[in-house]
Amino acid sequence: MLERSHLTIVQEVERLGSLTAAAGALHLTQSALSHTMRKLEQQLGTDVWLREGRSLRLTQAGQYLLAVANRVLPQLDLAEQRLQQFAQGERGSLRIGMECHPCYQWLLKVVSPYLSDWPDVDVDVKQRFQFGGIGALFGYEIDLLVTPDPLFKPGLHFEPVFDYEQVLVVTQGHALAGAKFIEPKHLIEEVLITYPVAIERLDIYNQFLQPAGISPRRHKTIETTDIMMQMVASGRGVAALPRWLAEEYAARMPLVAVRLGKQGIAKQIYLGARTADIDIDYLQAFVKLARESGGALPATKLPRTSSNSASRKSAKKIAG
Repeated sequence: MLERSHLTIVQEVERLGSLTAAAGALHLTQSALSHTMRKLEQQLGTDVWLREGRSLRLTQAGQYLLAVANRVLPQLDLAEQRLQQFAQGERGSLRIGMECHPCYQWLLKVVSPYLSDWPDVDVDVKQRFQFGGIGALFGYEIDLLVTPDPLFKPGLHFEPVFDYEQVLVVTQGHALAGAKFIEPKHLIEEVLITYPVAIERLDIYNQFLQPAGISPRRHKTIETTDIMMQMVASGRGVAALPRWLAEEYAARMPLVAVRLGKQGIAKQIYLGARTADIDIDYLQAFVKLARESGGALPATKLPRTSSNSASRKSAKKIAG
């Protein structure tokens, strides 16, 4: 009764705004498209659209049908693509979503040898502002998610690939450059530069400033790490980055990494995938290579405390 063509029509009409435009995009006549949907409405015993003049408005049933279309069609498209690749002797494609802005440089170090090892696999990378992390995995927009903040849900698997420490980066002449560690109060008069991420997902806020009830004098967002570090080096603000990345920039720019709090902020990077896909050979190979590349980064050395120890045990337990 309900066919793929019905879902496609509902999705295209909603996207383009009219039956005429949808018919053109689908290479159908408007009468054929209208006839198809009228027949479906008769079979279902309910309307999909309400006609208001020349415009269409989805009914409750239509809204549900659209939600099904948005969820199911990407899965069918991916299935067809992979089956065609199998038929042609190809491996497939690996679509990677990035929720970790500073990890882009690390990812480049992983992708280069991976492409050499797997010449029949294409790799595509999407930055966070182009998609919505967990939703993109469930919606089959991506196959792997690089994130420091895994959301453990049925149907998803997250694999920890490396540990790191989040630090504050300041210019060499800054008053905080010589400190062994800083406290939240030291940032009250600072311009804090971060990536364009919601504050509640920024570690320097949710694990350092907000628990102390502190806010910086000003919060500025910049998308690229290079520009961010240029701003910090010129004394126009401070920023928080993984220590390994901060030290890479400090090797060629007048920058210093300072610990956030006496105990520091320990983090992990995870690769998330759909549970149904984790046995795909080329996906497993990427996870293995990512773990090996993470092991080549400078190790995170934080003072041992009961809280840090507990958090690490908890993370390992969740990761399974």
